[in-house]
Amino acid sequence: MEPSFITFLIVCPAVFLASFIDAIAGGGGLISLPAYLVAGLPIHSAIATNKLSSTTGTAFSTARLVKHKYADMKVALPSVLAALVGSVFGANLALHTSERILQIVLVILLPVVAFYVLTRKNLEPEHPFSLKTSTQYTIIVISSLIIGIYDGFYGPGTGTFLLLAFTGLAKMDLRTASGNMKIVNLSSNVAALVTFIFAGKIIWTVGLAASAFSIAGHYLGAGFVMKDGTKIVRPITVVVLALLFIKIVTGLF
Repeated sequence: MEPSFITFLIVCPAVFLASFIDAIAGGGGLISLPAYLVAGLPIHSAIATNKLSSTTGTAFSTARLVKHKYADMKVALPSVLAALVGSVFGANLALHTSERILQIVLVILLPVVAFYVLTRKNLEPEHPFSLKTSTQYTIIVISSLIIGIYDGFYGPGTGTFLLLAFTGLAKMDLRTASGNMKIVNLSSNVAALVTFIFAGKIIWTVGLAASAFSIAGHYLGAGFVMKDGTKIVRPITVVVLALLFIKIVTGLF
């Protein structure tokens, strides 16, 4: 398709806002992917082009957080490998599967996740270091694989799901979980992006323009996290999950 000026007018501001939110708590795809669809991109091209802009932006926020030691690098490599494998599988699955199947699954899953978030005082684990290191790393790797599959297949909410898994299941502190979440999310984005590039599904003019806005949003969002912005992670996470659920339910009917 040949994008119009309206396409850029819809996509670019939405991608900036999505990237800012994504750098803080994940879930930015909830805003950016619908923006691509509203702008008129076919579903597979929307998912693929969204991967391009989200990957470039995520790379900047990840680099900034890692530079300031917001991550446990010992577990980063195995979780990255797991995310890569999962995302490639998910992206290939997306090219051959109806979106409706995933919508039905998430309609069941999201209320459970939302209830979990709402009933916790915060996202910090009650006993951050109560797990054995080997157990914690195993949970992180398995979570990265499973959520990586979801990210390659569809994407919105990936960062939020990773953050919940790393803090709630693996008992990581929120600061470290935020950094590792970005590393894993970037890896799954890259794997899916490469798959979609080879499939020829990306609208490059729109994707590259949106990438500039994505970089700006992620850069500002990462800076917000480092200024103790993690205090608003929970409310943003709750809002993201609620909006994602509404979007999926309305898409079914």
